[in-house]
Amino acid sequence: MLRHAVFFSFKESSSPEQIDAVAKAFEQLPSKIDSIVDFDWGVNNSPEGLDDGFTHCFLLSFADEAGRAEYLPHPAHKEFGDTLRPHMKDVFVIDYWGVADEDADADRKDGDETELKHAVFFKFKDDASKEDVAKIEQAFAELPNKIDSITDFEWGTNNSPEKHDDGFTHCFMVTFADEAGREEYLPHPDHKAFVEILMPVLDKARVLDFTTK
Repeated sequence: MLRHAVFFSFKESSSPEQIDAVAKAFEQLPSKIDSIVDFDWGVNNSPEGLDDGFTHCFLLSFADEAGRAEYLPHPAHKEFGDTLRPHMKDVFVIDYWGVADEDADADRKDGDETELKHAVFFKFKDDASKEDVAKIEQAFAELPNKIDSITDFEWGTNNSPEKHDDGFTHCFMVTFADEAGREEYLPHPDHKAFVEILMPVLDKARVLDFTTK
């Protein structure tokens, strides 16, 4: 699946009702654009303070790049942009290839269950070598085998054509059943050990969490 992760911050002059109207307009796009094969969204609830002011999180999935190519210029998407633009302060977009867990998605949606998405983005230092970056990729990918509260995990490198990535190159999408899972993960010794090897090569991290609606 091609994941299209979109995050908005809004102007202080926009009311909660106006912001809610924007979110609802985005929520309607899957019913208007056939190439959207999965859609989740929520409001940032990360306790880490690394959100850079972004508050609303949307995760769209396409079967392939052709699906994204249909979506971006679609009249319904452009109409949504007209609704968004008067209220948007900033936008952050990262696209990456993820592995679809169709059984898990079906179980969640059939049961009307929610889950907590922990979206982590990295910008590496200019002098970080390919070997250093590969070491971080591998170390992060090993965490689901070490921390039981991680229920799903995928990662990829940015391939968005929209130029709203702010220089971030890597996305890691970690899923928990609930906030208790995140509370187990953040102070976990294996997570802390990962952070120790990450910090010497990291320029900046951005983190947004949202409970799917």
